[in-house]
Amino acid sequence: MMTASPSQVRQNYHQDSEAAINRQINLELYASYVCLSNFAKYFLHQSHEEREHAEKLMKLQNQRGGRIFLQDIKKPDRDDWENGLNAMECVLHLEKSVNQSLLELHKLATEKNDPHLCDFIETHYLNEQVKSIKKLTTDFPGHQGSACMFGLPLPFL
Repeated sequence: MMTASPSQVRQNYHQDSEAAINRQINLELYASYVCLSNFAKYFLHQSHEEREHAEKLMKLQNQRGGRIFLQDIKKPDRDDWENGLNAMECVLHLEKSVNQSLLELHKLATEKNDPHLCDFIETHYLNEQVKSIKKLTTDFPGHQGSACMFGLPLPFL
């Protein structure tokens, strides 16, 4: 199997950062899929937002000379959410997982001395993710956000 030659655009862009961006792209696309399949109007907005996050990351990956590797987007393990509260708990857990993944990506960018990637994650993702988590907990009080382990595939937990 031949490996693709590195892009001529690539400069100071570590392979670990490229791989982490690909993982984040796939997580954002998965989150987009999960949000779309649950609570209509609210989740449609969330789904579009998550897809936009993935698209921004794909644009960054191309700008930095990385290659995009998309995985199959798995359907959630469950279709019957029983009620809106269960769906909201699952989304809160997923948003926290996405936030943790972004924090790990930022840490990797720091370790690899990539200030451009650090700034990109800070500017476009971290604050917005915290706001999204806060909005979930204030708009839909009464849920804990931890009862959803069964709805997500293991690579994203």
